[in-house]
Amino acid sequence: MNRLGGAVSPYLRSHADNPVDWYPWGHDAFAEAARRDVPVLVSIGYATCHWCHVMARESFSDPALASVLNDGFVAVKVDREEHPEVDAACLAAAGAFTPDLGWPLNVFMTPAGRVFHAGTYSPPRPVPGHPSFGQVLAAVREAWVDRRGEVEASAAGLAAALAQAAASAPGAIGAADLQRLVAELAGYEDRVHGGFGGAPKFPTTPLLLTLLGLGRSVVLPEEDRDRARGIAERALTAMRDGGLRDAVEGGFFRYATRRDWSEPHYERMLTDNALLLRAYAFIGDVTTAEGIVGFLERTLLRPGGGFGSAQDSESDVDGSRSEGGYYALDASARARQPAPAVDGKVLTGWNGLAIGALAAAGTALARPDWVALATRTADALLRAHVVDGRLLRASLDGRPSDAVATLEDRGALAAGLLEAALAAGRVDLAVAARQLIEAAFVDGRLEEPVRDPTLAALGVPAAGDESEGAAPSGPTSAARAARLLFLLTGDRRFADAASATLAPLARGAVERPIGAGGVLGALAEALEPVRQIVVVTDDPAGPLATAARALPSSVTAVVDEPTAVAFAAAGFELFEGRGLVDGRPAAYVCEDFVCRLPVFIL
Repeated sequence: MNRLGGAVSPYLRSHADNPVDWYPWGHDAFAEAARRDVPVLVSIGYATCHWCHVMARESFSDPALASVLNDGFVAVKVDREEHPEVDAACLAAAGAFTPDLGWPLNVFMTPAGRVFHAGTYSPPRPVPGHPSFGQVLAAVREAWVDRRGEVEASAAGLAAALAQAAASAPGAIGAADLQRLVAELAGYEDRVHGGFGGAPKFPTTPLLLTLLGLGRSVVLPEEDRDRARGIAERALTAMRDGGLRDAVEGGFFRYATRRDWSEPHYERMLTDNALLLRAYAFIGDVTTAEGIVGFLERTLLRPGGGFGSAQDSESDVDGSRSEGGYYALDASARARQPAPAVDGKVLTGWNGLAIGALAAAGTALARPDWVALATRTADALLRAHVVDGRLLRASLDGRPSDAVATLEDRGALAAGLLEAALAAGRVDLAVAARQLIEAAFVDGRLEEPVRDPTLAALGVPAAGDESEGAAPSGPTSAARAARLLFLLTGDRRFADAASATLAPLARGAVERPIGAGGVLGALAEALEPVRQIVVVTDDPAGPLATAARALPSSVTAVVDEPTAVAFAAAGFELFEGRGLVDGRPAAYVCEDFVCRLPVFIL
């Protein structure tokens, strides 16, 4: 029966066609619950609540879940803006069950109106820290039927059951795994020269980035956070000061032949420098970051756009072939010698890493010129490497290779496009990223849809390269892009695909962390509470933007009002209803799937 179709509240009317047999707030719902002897679910939200709409789409529109609700409960939908006194009373009661007060708020009451359990957003399937909505309903129903006295006296048994359900999410690692990981890596660290292992010595930047992220983790004790951050910062300092960096032209060499980071192999790779740019920007080392960007722009950037793959380690110095001789010269002497050759081949995935790093570094260090370089590169890649909807792997001087793209190409480009989109307010880049990832959905996971035709014809089984000592693998890159799309759209398909793609790699990554830094980073991010921040201001490049982006979050967007409207119209639901309030800038925050009211900024 549709009881909401004629409601005054647009929020209630938006639920009118749900398969849930909703009641509006009022006596009739409680009378029906008493007649049937079932509990009441009071579900509270408002029209511009992002996660309210997500839960409506994921759970309240699911006929199977609706059937469970209709059979075992009386469901009441409340607009908090229409009934603020109901909202206030439920919030006060809910504080006894959850510290994360906000919306959507789902409160379970007896027919007499006594609250016996409350929670906020519940996903359709369990994720770490969050049981599924179906598990919540089952636990509440079981307690109501089998442990009525306990329900009325205490919610302790119910809370324990829900905690156990949340911990049973498949394919995940936990905080204890991360603690063991940090301790293990501390044992591997070269405490004299920084980094891991002896000679030859590689940056292993994906792992360093993961350690930097763990240094800000809220799921680890402070001691472990400090230890993780210290390992990474000591390595980055040692690499910067020990000979792996070209102090004249900027940029880092591929690896060192000695344990103290001296006597490098002088090849300079796009992958290494893109990831190291992200790392040094993360720790606020402006000088080193500027040197890397200078190398990318002066040396690797191609005339038609996009970055070449690498610069050679050898060149002619005074007419003789020399390994590294060019790099031993100062700037004036180098000007009189031919520079080492550049491999001008533009690789999609590697450029995706560079696009994302430039956008992230430009945002972190307030360098709009770096963000502009990221968007120009993104535009160049989309023009040259996406042809009739097909993603290309490589090109040289504008001529495309016939090599098929890999999941690394698709995932890294999509992730880079999303970071550039948020940094520059470019909705079109976010749309392009979504299209790239949507094309990779295969049986609920992320896979490259086109195989090498020769291998396919020969019947050679597909095999992905999951080694991540130097750069994130295809599964990691694609999963990270999909997770970011989930945070921006609220579309659970992206989160599920990311989890399904990483789950088979989780245990092996924990057991062999040196070569699995990217997977570990993505898994660790999934353990963190979700925090989404949207700031709407007339000056997205001003000091307010810098301050907002410095806050820890899963995703932060600082946009003007027209850009927020454009993102929302393109299906990025996080921006729905986000705007200036009475002409004033406003910050909208959702924490762990709970949305707060906007904060006005003078």
